Amino acid sequence: MSETPATPIIDALADQEGALAAATEAVRAGACVVLPTDTVYGIGADAFSAAAVQALLDAKGRGRDMPPPVLIAEPSMLRALTSDVPPAAAALAKRFWPGALTLVLKVQKALNLDLGETAGTVAVRVPDHDVARALLRRTGPLAVSSANTSGAPAAVTASQAAEQLGAAVAVYLDAGSAPGQVASTIVDFSRTTQGRVLRLGALSLDDLREVAPDFEGPDA
Repeated sequence: MSETPATPIIDALADQEGALAAATEAVRAGACVVLPTDTVYGIGADAFSAAAVQALLDAKGRGRDMPPPVLIAEPSMLRALTSDVPPAAAALAKRFWPGALTLVLKVQKALNLDLGETAGTVAVRVPDHDVARALLRRTGPLAVSSANTSGAPAAVTASQAAEQLGAAVAVYLDAGSAPGQVASTIVDFSRTTQGRVLRLGALSLDDLREVAPDFEGPDA
């Protein structure tokens, strides 16, 4: 078990302004924060800081071969991060964002995002959670992975995250139990314009097929 976090867990429901201010300051300083999302709790860091992203990976005990997704506050921000959004991807985003859908797309090379070994891609999601989106509006895009050490169950409360990540995180935002408690569904559009399902999560195959009937996978 990790050490007790140096910064107390902040109740983001009772004092949202104070919680967001503390988390924003931490992100701007290059530190990691824990934030609630609509799926599970996440550990986040400035997506445009290679050092901050590395600190996130170190906190989880992950290598660069498992790069974190990027969370954004609004669907309109997607095209600033990616070089190509196929029609099927745009249709899924329109239907399911904000929500538990992660899209993998070709990254906008001019951004020089260093999230790990991404092979020129970026995984993007708009969370359906008021506290998370309020924070993202202040910080800009965050690299966010599930708030747990590698191989452990994803945290669905701030206290579970603190037990695993301890002092590796500067600020913990507590907004109660995560409402979804299931990871997002991931669809990859970086290699095919029709999309390929990499992971089923909160959204089912039937959910996806209502919007994009021609996607590939997932593999059995």
